[in-house]
Amino acid sequence: MEMGEIVIQNVNQVYHNVNQGDFNALSDINLHLCKGESLAIEGESGSGKSTLARLLIGIEKPTSGKILLDGEDITCWNYRTWKQHRKKIQAVFQDSSGTLNPARSAYANVEEALVNLTDKKRAERKKHILDLMDAVHMDYGLLETPVLQLSGGEQQRVALARVLVLRPKLLLMDEPLSNLDAKLRLHMRTEIRRIQQKLGITCLYVTHDQKEALTMSDRIMVMHGGKIEQIGTPMQLYEDPATPFVADFIGQANLIEGRLEAVQADGYGIISVSGQKLRARMGKQNPPAVGENAYLVVRPENLHLQAGSESFTVQIVNRLFEGDRIDYHVQIPNSNQTKPYSMSVPFLPGTGLIDVGTELKATFTPD
Repeated sequence: MEMGEIVIQNVNQVYHNVNQGDFNALSDINLHLCKGESLAIEGESGSGKSTLARLLIGIEKPTSGKILLDGEDITCWNYRTWKQHRKKIQAVFQDSSGTLNPARSAYANVEEALVNLTDKKRAERKKHILDLMDAVHMDYGLLETPVLQLSGGEQQRVALARVLVLRPKLLLMDEPLSNLDAKLRLHMRTEIRRIQQKLGITCLYVTHDQKEALTMSDRIMVMHGGKIEQIGTPMQLYEDPATPFVADFIGQANLIEGRLEAVQADGYGIISVSGQKLRARMGKQNPPAVGENAYLVVRPENLHLQAGSESFTVQIVNRLFEGDRIDYHVQIPNSNQTKPYSMSVPFLPGTGLIDVGTELKATFTPD
């Protein structure tokens, strides 16, 4: 087993409530995370992702199952053992201020972690700290500045350096960017991914932000109702979701209801949608049988306002100007559609807006 390898075996977490009965927060969780891999854990509130995070850092113990770090079952560790091995598993949370001493400088906060958990000499500590400050792109001019005077992004860099300086085997990040503004979040997610890859640290990144999950991970694990809905690379989940929930949760998807009429030899299916027969690639995950109801999953960027071989009639019911794109909301006339479909069209110079109420043909690339 490699150093920094995580194996989760048949983990369940049940909470008992006298008045409401048992609540299964986690059900039969199994996962193998290789050394240096970054896994994003995604899901709605209450999906179980934060419960799993608490188990991994020892705040709670599972009702049943094992969590192995380099072959050692950490669910058996007592308080004393956790204290001895604390530097092996480190975490960064939404609010980094709770883990930092606001009155002390950025440098002192990072040094404090080394003094408490290692026996490095002062000169060795200084070199180690400065190397980490370089890695997180911390301005040397701010090293002696009290943390309280730093911006949110700078504080998050210090919090990250404070845990990375210990060279943990596992780094858990639970919504670390949620308190930052949009522009800073975009910058910091690039920086965190760069640092994680450079240092080769095994990382679990808990988030509800799909863009963060897609850009910061080698694989994504989508959780729903305390269970694993699907695990795969970002591209696998985006292109071949296993369930309608994953399709709509990873990115944005139009789930067009229809009926599978036939499956062709080339792996494409014929789906009947409101009386129109459309050809599309069959998914590899949980494909329906011929004659069953099926979803045609079409991403907004793959739905075009033009006639084509796979076209059907839609009516525009709303439009949203988003600067670089126009998001048209459309519905199929005389269908049982419960919510509008989204069609994302690039806004280029000279592009005109189409009026609400207009009926026209829409098509998609069936691949």
